[in-house]
Amino acid sequence: MSLKRFAAAIISAVVISMGTAGLADTALAQRTPRAAPTSPVADTQPLSAPTTNVDVQQTGGEAAPDATSISVVPLFMRADPLVKTVLILLLLASLWSWTIIINKWLALGSIRRRADKFEKIFWSGLSLDELYQQFARPEHPLAAVFVSGLREWRRAFEGGQAPRESMLPGVKDRIDKAMTVTITRETDGLERQLGFLATVGATAPFVGLFGTVWGIMNSFSAIAARHDTTLAVVAPGIAEALFATAMGLLAAIPAVIFYNKFINEINRYGTRLEAFADEFSAILSRQLDDKVR
Repeated sequence: MSLKRFAAAIISAVVISMGTAGLADTALAQRTPRAAPTSPVADTQPLSAPTTNVDVQQTGGEAAPDATSISVVPLFMRADPLVKTVLILLLLASLWSWTIIINKWLALGSIRRRADKFEKIFWSGLSLDELYQQFARPEHPLAAVFVSGLREWRRAFEGGQAPRESMLPGVKDRIDKAMTVTITRETDGLERQLGFLATVGATAPFVGLFGTVWGIMNSFSAIAARHDTTLAVVAPGIAEALFATAMGLLAAIPAVIFYNKFINEINRYGTRLEAFADEFSAILSRQLDDKVR
């Protein structure tokens, strides 16, 4: 009997423990939050927009400045005195460069036309004396080369007699040297004032850069004085700086372009003068040989 009572006690304890565990699970399930509804109606329900007014306050000045308000005169008037000096120097350099460019363009065009006309007359069959009388006062380099060579040639016959054969090498050498000196002198005259274009082309960007640096320094000084980094404080100095850079480029770019153009044209014209001098020297040398015979 004791065994039956012991077994019954054990079974009763197991049943009681199982019931207690079930009650605990039920209480835990009641305390756990339920999931959001996942029905099709809940998924497709649109979210309503807010009905209250939302105030947005803009800070930092205007968002988009008016591009038409940018003008050269106000930029110049607001600039620092040193920046104004830089801008005036660059403007004067640009104006003088354009003056040289226009004058040189017209001069080289006139010289080319006169050279073409002279060569046409030279090879037309006129005698050297007639050509000398016609171009005794040369107005362009090609005629000047002709007059210098022929003048030296005529000096060999000043006594009314042809030079002796032993003197021919010296006469020919003097004729060549006279024309060579004339070519050098005329070429130097054509290159006159081109050095200013080269100087402007080389230095104007750096002068503009100096104005740029000074304008940026003024901008930083304004920031330090006002303790404000808004665009309204920084923009004027930066605009002045960029304007100085633009003026430097405006003066330098045309000067460099036309300097290279004129130098190339003068070099080609110098080659033309040298070719004419060689041909004319050969003609004079031939006539000297004929007169000595």
